[in-house]
Amino acid sequence: MADLITVDDPDDPRLRDYTGLTDVELRRRREPAEGLFIAEGEKVIRRARHAGYEMRSMLLSAKWVDLMRDVIDEVPAPVYAVSPELAERVTGYHVHRGALASMQRKPLPTADELLTRTRRVVVMESVNDHTNIGAIFRSAAALGMDAVLLSPDCADPLYRRSVKVSMGAVFSVPYARLESWPKALETVREAGFKLLALTPDDKASSIDEAAPHRMDKVALMLGAEGDGLSTQALVAADEWVRIPMAHGVDSLNVGAAAAVAFYAVATGRPQV
Repeated sequence: MADLITVDDPDDPRLRDYTGLTDVELRRRREPAEGLFIAEGEKVIRRARHAGYEMRSMLLSAKWVDLMRDVIDEVPAPVYAVSPELAERVTGYHVHRGALASMQRKPLPTADELLTRTRRVVVMESVNDHTNIGAIFRSAAALGMDAVLLSPDCADPLYRRSVKVSMGAVFSVPYARLESWPKALETVREAGFKLLALTPDDKASSIDEAAPHRMDKVALMLGAEGDGLSTQALVAADEWVRIPMAHGVDSLNVGAAAAVAFYAVATGRPQV
């Protein structure tokens, strides 16, 4: 059973995991280096625990203590009970969900390990917006993609915003970092995957005509918001595919485009 500890000092060193959560650059450097990530909200905390992540501590406002009582009773990690005002002073923002947990990261699998046991893979290049990362992981989980591979400069899927937007789906889809880019794409191809680059370019085939759901192994490549896939990534792809558009719309947000494309990879013609 966890210890329930009331804290009224925002500078209490025991709250260090939760300090300055709005400082993106600090969190990017600190969380991976120290092996922690922050889960926000009851559902996300429960999903992180269900996925096997070890809890370091919880930070709860008073009204959430009873709602999280079963978790408090099950974990040995300390639970810090604070006022909403103190939580905001510590974290730097209004913790409207009232519940935060500091979780211990697990070692990531290698790309080779994932490629040996999957058939439908997402490959992201330079997707560095945490909201987009979270949205893509949520769609990948919901629409049956098996794994995600990230270029070296993609954002951290376990950053607080990514986890929150994904509603914990980042815990459901295994992912790995590709060590080199775009050279590592050759490793994906050698594992038997056809590399499909998602692009609005007119020279791309319609994704329903490409029929990725009939392919044995597919790696769907997604680029960053705005810039899309780099020239090097497009050259490395086996085929370019696009989502048919109506009413003169030339492209979609990468999160929305990913969802449509995942549906096409899993079941066939996208609904556009």
